[in-house]
This record gives sequence, C-alpha cells and structure tokens, in this order.
Amino acid sequence: MSDTRSSRRVTGVGTVLTFVYAIMALGATGRSFVQIVERFDEAPLPYLLSAASAVVYILATVALLLSKSRRWYRIAWIAVAFELVGVIVVGTLSVAAPDIFHADATVWSYYGSGYYWIPLVLPIVGLWYLASQRKKVVA
Repeated sequence: MSDTRSSRRVTGVGTVLTFVYAIMALGATGRSFVQIVERFDEAPLPYLLSAASAVVYILATVALLLSKSRRWYRIAWIAVAFELVGVIVVGTLSVAAPDIFHADATVWSYYGSGYYWIPLVLPIVGLWYLASQRKKVVA
C-alpha cells in the first residue's frame, strides 16, 4: 500500500512540475516575443537569451510529459540541467554586468527574481524529480 501512495505522490509532483514548466514556457515565450518585436535594438543579447529560455522551458515541458521513455528522460535531464546552468550564468552576469543584462531583460536575470526565483528553484526540483524517477523509465 505504501508503494502505491508513494508512486501517486511522485506522479502528483510530476504533474505539478510539468504544469509549472508549461506556465513558465508560456510566460517566457510571450515575454521574449514582445521584447524581440518591440525593443530588440535596446538589448539584443538578453532578449535572445530570453527566447532561448522559452525554448528550454518548452522542451523541458514536453520532455517531462514524455519522460517515461528513456530518450525523453535523457532530453528532460539535459533541458533541466541546461536551465539550471542558464539561470546561474545569466543570474551572475546580470549582477556582475547590469549594464548588459537589464533587470527585466530575461526570465533568468537576477536568478529569476522577477518571477519570485521560480526559475532558480524549478530546475533543482526538476532534477530531484528526474532522479527519483530513474527506476520507472522504460527502455
């Protein structure tokens, strides 16, 4: 009985995690689209990084949905790990070089502070979730 509850709980976490990734994908996509269309000349590098974060969130969402297969499980690991590296690198650069990385330039600026640090916490939870699902992945 405890195995069933445990598996349901993890599935619930996976569902919530995927839902949050989908919301972030929509938000990052909309944000980057508006930035690129309306103000690209103001900060091209951060706005392109904003678009890249949108692609990462979309890929992570799809990969998490399909992560029961080995291929998508690996893609999910890569996308979520890339996201964590992106948040750390862009967050650090936005602190170290604020003239290049405006406070509102990307989802990952200032470690995602504009999104209540969800971009920083989300990949950590995502990596934990993926590690906990390793045995459930189908070959």
